[in-house]
Amino acid sequence: MSKISPCLWFASEAEEAARFYVTLLPDSRIEKVQKNVGDSPGGKDGAVLAVDFTLAGQQFMAINGGQDFPFSYAVSFTIYCDTQAEIDRLSGALISSGGVQEACGWVKDRYGLSWQITPRILPKLLADPDRGRAGRAMQAMLTMEKLDIAALEAAADGKS
Repeated sequence: MSKISPCLWFASEAEEAARFYVTLLPDSRIEKVQKNVGDSPGGKDGAVLAVDFTLAGQQFMAINGGQDFPFSYAVSFTIYCDTQAEIDRLSGALISSGGVQEACGWVKDRYGLSWQITPRILPKLLADPDRGRAGRAMQAMLTMEKLDIAALEAAADGKS
């Protein structure tokens, strides 16, 4: 078990969300579902209280806290993608059933959690020592919702 593990607070959909998240990436699985041993703010005796899960090798916990404390952009998860197909698949999965594609590769899933679906090449483009090249990549990114690797590279190269 990791020494530090993010904990995600849900009103009542912790297990549903964890089961969805583990479908997104390899090396992901539900580790344990803990039930309430009595009535609590998170639910009745026997209802799901917490779910320990692994997402791409990172351990997480999801809890049912009873009250809705909405997620904010102050915390998001970045998934670095090697291919456009991976970006398309993950963005599509996260917006399914009520999620929203947002600017600059951000996606808010149906639970309100924000994800940054980012091509692995983007940080390299933005850190290019040629400031013109980096600036063109940045300007292209700012016009996109779902990020497009080919368009980002073309913009950086001055071909868009």
